[in-house]
Amino acid sequence: MCRVTDIILRKTSRTEPERQYYVLEPLYQKGTITTPVDNDKVFTRPVISRDEAIELIDQIPSIEAQAYHNQNLQQLENHYRTEMRGLDCLSLLRVTMSAYRKKIEREEKKLKFGAVDRRYMERAENLLYGELAVALGIAKDSVQDFIAKRLETIAAE
Repeated sequence: MCRVTDIILRKTSRTEPERQYYVLEPLYQKGTITTPVDNDKVFTRPVISRDEAIELIDQIPSIEAQAYHNQNLQQLENHYRTEMRGLDCLSLLRVTMSAYRKKIEREEKKLKFGAVDRRYMERAENLLYGELAVALGIAKDSVQDFIAKRLETIAAE
């Protein structure tokens, strides 16, 4: 997740015309990234609003996330890639919940949670918590507690 800090004009070669580039600053890492404004390969979208974040969190109890099982690691990777393609918060939430459910199932059977599942669960959770932190105006490491408290409040109503 990045913040656009500037838009600059740049030539990549003498023969090409100048193009506009976003200067991006990652929110949770150091450094800067530049990418052409007209680049179709780089996915950009605005962060969800605070109201949308609250609405998403409020939906959690009604989301049915099924653990996805597949012994073929390539198919498992493809499943997660497909589920996370749009990088929207609902998809990230579903991937996180699905992988977490699988983790619990595996632990109950005294089986190891797979590296592919762990990697995608952590990636989805990291992206989701990053966006929710920005939308809610809180620290990224406070998101899980915020969600838990919000769900407790909903359950008590």
